[in-house]
Amino acid sequence: MLAGWLKSGKLAPSETLVIEPNQELRDRAGRLGSVVASSIDDAAGDLSPEIVVIAVKPQVIREVTAGYRKFGGSATFVSVAAGTGIAAFTEILGADAAVMRCMPNTPAAIGKGMMVVVSNANVKEPAKAFVGDLLSTSGKVATIDDESLMDAVTAVSGSGPAYIFHFIECLTDAAVAAGLPADTARLLAMQTVYGAASLAAESGEDPAVLRRQVTSPNGTTAAALEVLMGQDRLKTLVTEAVEAAKARSVELGK
Repeated sequence: MLAGWLKSGKLAPSETLVIEPNQELRDRAGRLGSVVASSIDDAAGDLSPEIVVIAVKPQVIREVTAGYRKFGGSATFVSVAAGTGIAAFTEILGADAAVMRCMPNTPAAIGKGMMVVVSNANVKEPAKAFVGDLLSTSGKVATIDDESLMDAVTAVSGSGPAYIFHFIECLTDAAVAAGLPADTARLLAMQTVYGAASLAAESGEDPAVLRRQVTSPNGTTAAALEVLMGQDRLKTLVTEAVEAAKARSVELGK
């Protein structure tokens, strides 16, 4: 995400400071031109950040965030830590802390991500706009007002890429079983998913309309869809999968 922000020109490398205890990751940030430090205590100068991005594993969130409490009344905090609610940050940083919680997904690494953001009442509009502008360099950005919806967001866009990857795996295996060479099967499966998703995103048509456009009466697609859609098989399976992920997200949040 940082690479995308810098590449977009919305931030200059000299305006960014990366605190990272891992030497390899610190070196990666340094190669982007960012100022780097191994800890907040080792950072040079008198810091007064406008934005503090917390991007760590949930199990160390309290330990790490506590080191930034001194900025709780001045900076806007942006969390990309899964399963950690805004209340956890205001508990650590103080009730007046401005906190934005973001759920990105892995395609953000190539600028095709889906980022969903929720903010507490302390976040000012200019900060919301600035952070939204930064996040847009990594893909699409949506805003919600009800933080409890983040569990559903996690289940759909956060975990969703894994569902699509598995579908590609299944379509590849099915193509091999149908007689195609493995490398051709993989290419067909990946490009078909990529092309269909791109068409859905760019055409402006409802996916159901696009589906019907491909489906000739009594044709090959109709035969396949009878298997997938008969008795709502695929719809039921996907719904159950999303509900399972949502329930797990709620559990982790506790």
